[in-house]
Amino acid sequence: MALPAILKDRLSVPVVGAPLFIVSNPDLVIAQCKAGVVGSFPALNARPKEQLEEWLKRIKGELAEHDTKHPEAPSAPFAVNQIVHRSNDRLMHDVEMCVKYEVPVTICSLGAREEVYEAFHSYGGLVLHDVINDTFARKAVQKGADGLIAVAAGAGGHAGTTSPFALIQDIREWFDGPLLLSGCIATGGAVLAAQAMGADLAYIGSAFVATKEANAMPENKQMIVDSNAADIVYTNLFTGVHGNYLKPSIIAAGLDPENLPESDPSKMNFGSGGNMDKKAWRDIWGCGQGIGAVKEIPAAGELVARLKREYDEARGRLLAA
Repeated sequence: MALPAILKDRLSVPVVGAPLFIVSNPDLVIAQCKAGVVGSFPALNARPKEQLEEWLKRIKGELAEHDTKHPEAPSAPFAVNQIVHRSNDRLMHDVEMCVKYEVPVTICSLGAREEVYEAFHSYGGLVLHDVINDTFARKAVQKGADGLIAVAAGAGGHAGTTSPFALIQDIREWFDGPLLLSGCIATGGAVLAAQAMGADLAYIGSAFVATKEANAMPENKQMIVDSNAADIVYTNLFTGVHGNYLKPSIIAAGLDPENLPESDPSKMNFGSGGNMDKKAWRDIWGCGQGIGAVKEIPAAGELVARLKREYDEARGRLLAA
């Protein structure tokens, strides 16, 4: 199945910027979209909840203005991430706001609910769902997801343990819709490799944390530049869901990354005052294993330009081989 036009015709390079808790803000999203990749943010980043409408107005307005001034290079669409977990007591408010402003792409996480999908389909919105295994992928499509984001081993934040080769292979055996790959992608060559495996688009998060527009602490950005795959720890301690985090940030918080206790998944909470709060993610920084490729802190547009250049160079090498 061909990619929807919204994801095919308006991208400078086949990349979707992952929604980054706390880090993704309107500045980053707008810069990503203007550079030609899908920019996204978690709805929960807009706090208090009334701020979500302000963000949506600003993003839509600035991108529309850009498109009017640059009809030859219109912006890529933007996306909003919805945490569908039952403890997210903001979910229906956030869904209503996104429907009101007809957000072009929605990324759903941690739960598949038909009524949520139907709300975004009511105006023609595209719904992607992130999954860590084939079982969750099948459930998401059965509930009505249009596309899937395969979150493979090594991805930043909440991630699975399955090799990207195996995960893409399993899903492509039965699913011919839009498929994105997440996990260790930080170069244009890796974007091309994701497509070679069967994905349509690459899903990149950690590299965008270390950009000038990102709402991350300067120490977080520099730690990404200074770290590599050996500096990533996989644990469920901080949110109840397993994910990858920067080891130096765990040490700085006074914890031993080699001896972290297990968290009780049943106590996972994404509502007000839950354990996925700003304090935990301000001090303990999610990150993926692909950060060895991050050598500086550029503007988001400069990062996209590098990805495009590397992507084109990698394609050229293959064609010349």
